[in-house]
Amino acid sequence: MYDLLVAAGLVLVIEGLLWALAPGFGRRMLDAASKMPDSSLRIGGAGAVAAGVLVVWLVRG
Repeated sequence: MYDLLVAAGLVLVIEGLLWALAPGFGRRMLDAASKMPDSSLRIGGAGAVAAGVLVVWLVRG
């Protein structure tokens, strides 16, 4: 449970950095994502999940 809370905190830090340091870039990314087809977003999301699992597996293993 401790690791899950740490991971959630790190997600908030990384997300917050985007908006604190480059809000215009964040808006452009949201606009671009809103114009992408759902299938592309799903593929990108699945790739991010796979990369995250791989990173955790490598670090923990």
